[in-house]
Amino acid sequence: MKRIAITTLGCKINQFESAAMTEALEQNGYSFVPFTETADIYVINSCTVTAKTDAESRRLIRRATRMNPEARVVITGCYAQMAGDELLKLPGVNLILGNSEKKDIVGFIKGLGDEPQAVVSDISQQRTGERTQLESFAEHTRAFLQVQNGCDARCAYCIVPYARGASRSVAPQEALDGMAAFSAKGFQEIVLTGIHLGAYGLDLDPPTDLLALMREAERQGVVRRLRVGSVEPTEVAPEMIAFMAGSGVVCPHLHLPLQSGSDGVLTRMNRGYDTALFRSVVEALVAAMPDVSIGSDVIAGFPGETDQEFQETLSFIESLPLAYLHVFPFSQRPGTPAATMAAQVHPRVIKERAEALRILSEKKKTEYAARFVGRELQVLVQKDEGGRKGLSRNYLPVLIEECEGLVNQEVGVLITAASGGELTGKLAATR
Repeated sequence: MKRIAITTLGCKINQFESAAMTEALEQNGYSFVPFTETADIYVINSCTVTAKTDAESRRLIRRATRMNPEARVVITGCYAQMAGDELLKLPGVNLILGNSEKKDIVGFIKGLGDEPQAVVSDISQQRTGERTQLESFAEHTRAFLQVQNGCDARCAYCIVPYARGASRSVAPQEALDGMAAFSAKGFQEIVLTGIHLGAYGLDLDPPTDLLALMREAERQGVVRRLRVGSVEPTEVAPEMIAFMAGSGVVCPHLHLPLQSGSDGVLTRMNRGYDTALFRSVVEALVAAMPDVSIGSDVIAGFPGETDQEFQETLSFIESLPLAYLHVFPFSQRPGTPAATMAAQVHPRVIKERAEALRILSEKKKTEYAARFVGRELQVLVQKDEGGRKGLSRNYLPVLIEECEGLVNQEVGVLITAASGGELTGKLAATR
C-alpha cells in the first residue's frame, strides 16, 4: 500500500498542510499519483466553510471508492474535525483525522487496520502553536510559512473558530528559524500565513505582534522578500504602514477582507468595523505606498442583503483603489448564526450579485495593472517552461520576454504591455 493520492479543499492553510503531509509521506517511501488515478490510499484534506464544501468532500469519497473499492480512504481537515463520527459512517471511509492529528499522518497510515476509526481531539483545548514542518514547494521560489493557527473572532457566517480552535502563534524565534531555513534552501520569497494572521503573537507570553516579527526578520536579514497574507483592517496600525513603506524586504501588498461595503450588512456579519474605518486604512496605505497592491474578500448575498445594500457595496468598492477581489457567494453553513438568519437571499440573486462583483474585480485588476506599463518592476522569475513567468513585489504576474536561465532570481523588468491583470515585459537595460 504505497501509492497515495491526496486532494485538498479550501484555504491556503489547508494547501500548505497538504504539502507538508505529502512531503512527510514521500520521505517515508510512499509514492504519489493524481487523485484521478488508481491509488492504494486516498487522502481528502477537507474544508467545512460551507455546506457545499461538505458535499464536495462526500463526493470525493464516493469517487475514490469507485476508482478502487479496495483502497483505504483517509479524511482530515476541517470537515473531519467537525463531523468525524458522521463521516466514519460513510461507505469506504477507513480513517478520520482531526486538524491536530494530520501532522502525524505518517504514523496513522502505517498503523491502518481493518476497523474504521476516528482520531479527533478537542481542538478548543489547544493553546500553543507549532510550526508545520515543510522543506520544499512545487514552484521552488516562494515558500509559505504558517506562523499562526485558529481564530478567536466570531463572524456570523464562519465556522472556522470551531474547526481550527483558538488563536495560537508560533514562537518568534521558531518563526525566524523557519524563515532562515527556507532562505538557506534558496527560496527568495517567504509568505507568512495563518488563519487569523493579524492576531499573531497576542496569545504568547510575553505578547508580541506581527509587526514585531516583520521588524525582526528584516533586522536579522533572514529573507530577501517577505510577504504577509490576509490581515484584518482593524489590525493595520499606522506603525505597520510606516514600517512597510520604508522596508526593503516586506512586499507592498496586503489582503484586507472587506466582506461587504454596507455598514448594515457589516453589523449583521459581526465584523467589528465600518466602511469609514476600512476606507481610512486603504487611503493610509496608498498615501504611504502609492503602488501598493490591496486585495479584498467580499461576500455576495449575505442574509438580509437588500438591493440597496448591495448597491452600496458595489459603489464603495468602485470608489476604492483596490487591485483585485476574491468573491464568495454566500452559502449557508449549519452551526453559524447566519445559517438561521431571516431573509435569506434567493440563490439566483446571490449568483447575479457574485457575477457583478467578479466583473468589478476584473475591472479593478485591469486598471491596476495598466498603471505599470512603461515602468520597471522587480520581478521574481518563477518558471522557464512556456515563457518566463514571474511575480512582482506588488503581486502582479509578469511574462518576461527573452529571459533565459534566471529562475529564482529577482530581476528588473521594464513593463511593455498589460492584458487584464497580467503584464508583459523585458529585462531592464540596467541589469
